[in-house]
Amino acid sequence: QVQLVESGGGLVQAGGSLRLSCAASGIIFSIWTMGWYRQAPGKQRELVARITGGGNTVYADSVKGRFTISRDNAKNTVYLQMNSLKPEDTAVYYCNRWSSIIPWGQGTQVTVSS
Repeated sequence: QVQLVESGGGLVQAGGSLRLSCAASGIIFSIWTMGWYRQAPGKQRELVARITGGGNTVYADSVKGRFTISRDNAKNTVYLQMNSLKPEDTAVYYCNRWSSIIPWGQGTQVTVSS
């Protein structure tokens, strides 16, 4: 069964940090480029960062230099380290394959207070 389970969100003050995790099951994890996405209230879901199976990364301009995506193929898990958080980072964060999207998980809420 294909499943994505995100965790690690929470409430943090501006300038703080959080580390998100996403555990995948039911897919051959290591061959897929994985992405972290976010959706703020009233906005479309956007790609924040992606990472290939070999570890090459790409970031949205809005998070470059503050967020770091990584993965552990042995654990079928992708991570998002978020530093220097800003109120505009407030959103529900999801992981998924970068292409060939599979059913979305429940996401994890990140709220950054000013």
